[in-house]
Amino acid sequence: MRRYYNVLNEILSIADIEKLYIPPLLDEFSGLYHNQILCERELLDELKLANPSGSHLLDMGCGRGRISHHMHTLTKGKVSGYNIDPNQIQNAIDYAAETGTSSSLEYEVGDHHKPLPYPDSTFDAVYSFQAVWPFFKPHELDGCCQEMFRVMKPGARYACSEYLLTPAFDWTDQEHVTLHRLYLPTLAATHSLHPHVVCEALERAGFEIILSAPSKGPAWVLCEQKRDLILSARKVVRFLTYIGIFPEFLEHMLRNLQLGGQAWTDAEKRKIADLNWRIVCRKPLA
Repeated sequence: MRRYYNVLNEILSIADIEKLYIPPLLDEFSGLYHNQILCERELLDELKLANPSGSHLLDMGCGRGRISHHMHTLTKGKVSGYNIDPNQIQNAIDYAAETGTSSSLEYEVGDHHKPLPYPDSTFDAVYSFQAVWPFFKPHELDGCCQEMFRVMKPGARYACSEYLLTPAFDWTDQEHVTLHRLYLPTLAATHSLHPHVVCEALERAGFEIILSAPSKGPAWVLCEQKRDLILSARKVVRFLTYIGIFPEFLEHMLRNLQLGGQAWTDAEKRKIADLNWRIVCRKPLA
């Protein structure tokens, strides 16, 4: 699974998805990158930082560090991030060096399923973008939520824009299950949860839920733009595979990405899944 995740993320970066997530369409006249910027600004507003320039944020599943970099430019504060893929962490470190922000951005290899490598009450806020909840079974959530609670300061907020099933998804509906089976690998996700399952785990850890709500716009419009790009790439890859330059699994992977992309569009139009479900919670002051 980790090998698949690594290869898929390389393909996504080539497809100009450097931040490795698809945002909601908040501005229909703009493309993917500008909508990412809008999504990140809105999430930052939800964190309600009292002193942005003196803040220390945690980026869970930080990928290549591009979101962390943007959060730093907005707050002028410090951001730490971790990711399971050493290659992405190195890319994030290199990018921070290239942009002269190494003193404000810190990255290390880490795993949601293990204790977080930070002291108690370190962070003024924590956030994630399509990087945490798709990798947990329900019974695994408590450990992660407890670790989040431990490393956050009293009064700190967690906010996310994450893939979750909507309350309309029904595991007994065969159409829902078929679409889910097709699109899940495309998201590089391993599991699918309903929002209430995540919120209940956060509450058990001690958090107060402030918001649990659908995304403010559809992601499928932007997904389809990238799916068309993958279609063009498939034609080139198919020829290079035929003459023996590329391995056969790459063309197969691109084919599955296309099929999964269509399944995602169908699922989101049916409102049974959401790439950017919003959860905001708060660690109590006492």
